Amino acid sequence: MDRLRVASAFLQQLVLPDDCCGCGTAGPTLCGRCREALSPVPAGRTVGGVPVTSALVYDGVVRDVVVAVKNEGRTSVARPLATALRAAVESAAGERDGLLLVPMPATRRSAVERGYDPLRLLLRRARLPHHDLLRLVRSSGDQVRLGREARFTNVAQGMRARRDLSGARVLLVDDVVTTGATLGEAARAVRAAGGVVVGAATLAATPLRTPGAGSP
Repeated sequence: MDRLRVASAFLQQLVLPDDCCGCGTAGPTLCGRCREALSPVPAGRTVGGVPVTSALVYDGVVRDVVVAVKNEGRTSVARPLATALRAAVESAAGERDGLLLVPMPATRRSAVERGYDPLRLLLRRARLPHHDLLRLVRSSGDQVRLGREARFTNVAQGMRARRDLSGARVLLVDDVVTTGATLGEAARAVRAAGGVVVGAATLAATPLRTPGAGSP
């Protein structure tokens, strides 16, 4: 059923006019105003003990377009997201000679259900060579409804390097960073295999909460 849903979305893009997946207005799949909202402005912060550079803030138009690509099969709008991801990588990487870009491992189930892997799709569109050096050693389940501490517990000891990484310099890559739990676990797995984590780059980061504000 999930494969049929994705295939239906692709066919709909081909034969029916689309509304903008950023604002919903009739017209192109991504209107000019929403495309402008995807212009990268790389910014850094430390999450999960890892310095992370993110190109966009995961809110509003950015969130809606990312969801459209990840969950609705609307891969025709992946190009501006790929451009933003590349900007984050270039900002985080500095000197890239010998640096390995390592994306977060995806579950086989998610790839099968979608029919593609969104993060690797963006990396290909951005023409960023990457290395799948991490694998999941246990299922961590969905993180979406978990609180901060629960997210860290959920992913702990859940990854392992596919080979010895002694001397390797690694830049971790993900689509959206929230608490940094997944990136923190990936960094642990890389270091356990002898690698050096220089940081991480993500397409987007969830907005920082205002001190004293209640939980959403």
